Amino acid sequence: MTEHLSSNKKVNQPPVFFEETQNLISHLQEKLNSTVLVYWTSPVGSICQNDVEALQDILQKIGFQKEIYLFLKSNGGSGLASLRIVHLLRHYTECLKILIPLGCASAATMIALGADEIYMGPLAFLTAIDTSITHDLSPVDTFNNLVSVSQDELTRVINLWRKEAKSDDSNPYQSLFNYIHPLVVGAVDRASSLSIKVCTEILSYHIKDKYKAEKISNHLNSEYPSHSYPITIEEAKRIGLPILPLEPEINKLLLNLNKYYSEMGQKAFTYFDEQNYHNNEILNILEGENIQVYYQNDVDWHYRPEERRWSRLNDDSSWRKTERKGDQIEQTLFYI
Repeated sequence: MTEHLSSNKKVNQPPVFFEETQNLISHLQEKLNSTVLVYWTSPVGSICQNDVEALQDILQKIGFQKEIYLFLKSNGGSGLASLRIVHLLRHYTECLKILIPLGCASAATMIALGADEIYMGPLAFLTAIDTSITHDLSPVDTFNNLVSVSQDELTRVINLWRKEAKSDDSNPYQSLFNYIHPLVVGAVDRASSLSIKVCTEILSYHIKDKYKAEKISNHLNSEYPSHSYPITIEEAKRIGLPILPLEPEINKLLLNLNKYYSEMGQKAFTYFDEQNYHNNEILNILEGENIQVYYQNDVDWHYRPEERRWSRLNDDSSWRKTERKGDQIEQTLFYI
């Protein structure tokens, strides 16, 4: 295919709200008497390295602030990106506070660990941070896509094998390697050690007791039976995190703000036939006063039956920026 599939048909576009979200952010700043930033990802978006540069652009615009509140909502992503995001935020503020009205999972929980105070609403939760990776040699699913492998899953398989084995000298790895490449097992083990180190490093920004930071990090990385286990406000307090309840009025404003972002992040697919469609979905949104930066897909997908997988074609996905400059609102591409 040499031209866009969408060239002959109108494609679905998600709405982009700016005035509405800016008004809510202004209300939040008035109520909190402080600077408010937003870091929001859709269910299919994720925390990634490019987000660091997008956040830097916003922080450069607002400048150093004595205190920053960050509204954070994400299902996770890269732990190393989380470390860089916390480091960047700490460079621009003396005091970092996180607002969590909804889910703050995995790598997003890592970002929350870097805050002096974490405010959680009735629907809010953190999660475990046990590591899973998708390696070039990972197993594949029915669509020939690589699947992630977690340290917890491997450990549980091996422990179960040893518990049920009829012979004490049986080797679980000999059978396991038929399904999971040895290099994947090694990579997962290394990633798990890295995850513990990253969490400890993030906590060190406000917890000077190294033993306490390591204890919290190890707990989040190894004490839960599921990666998606919801850690609600009371349990988060017991772990030793600086948790406070969200005021009802602030929580309501954050949930209203989330509604606009959810509308922006809705699925925006245009189907042409059984094997071709176009995707215009918005994945990640970052926002501060007078500036909004977001990443939007703009890509054709084609299904290859002989390979049992979908392939990207004509990919014009990009970061985009909306800014208020005086009385004008300017929309441009944002290059990373």
